[in-house]
Amino acid sequence: MPSQCLRGAVPFARSADAGTSPSKTEKTHMATAKKAAAKKAPAQETAVAAAPAVEAPAAAPAKKPNAAFMKPMTPSKDLAAVIGKTAVPRTEVTKKVWEYIKQHNLQDPANKRMINADAKLKKIFKKDQVSMFEMTKLISDQLS
Repeated sequence: MPSQCLRGAVPFARSADAGTSPSKTEKTHMATAKKAAAKKAPAQETAVAAAPAVEAPAAAPAKKPNAAFMKPMTPSKDLAAVIGKTAVPRTEVTKKVWEYIKQHNLQDPANKRMINADAKLKKIFKKDQVSMFEMTKLISDQLS
C-alpha cells in the first residue's frame, strides 16, 4: 500500500507556489518560540545584575497621584455622622464608609454587592438598599 502524504503532516513544509504569509501552525510556533526566547532573556540578565554595575540607570519618576482625588473634601452633615467632620480626600471617604459598613455588618449576606442601609446611611442613600457602585455616586453628592 503506497504511503500518502497528508496535508499538514510536515508542519513547516511549503510548496513552491504557496504565498508568503505563514500558515496558522507556523504563526503558533513562531509565537511560542518568541515566548521561550523572552523567558530565557531575564535569566541572563540576573547573572549580569549580580555583577557590580559600572553606571546606574536613571530612576523612573514616581507616578504622582491624581490631584482631584487627593483634594480634601468637606462632608455633609449626614455623611459627617458616619466618617467624621474633618475634610478628607475622596479616597479616604470611600475607605471610611467601607470601614463603617463592615464594622456594622451592613453588606447583604446573599449578594455582597448590595449594602443594607442603617439609620445613618439611609439619610445619605435615601433608600433601604443600594449597590456598591451606586453608593459611590450617592456619597460624591454628599461632598463639597
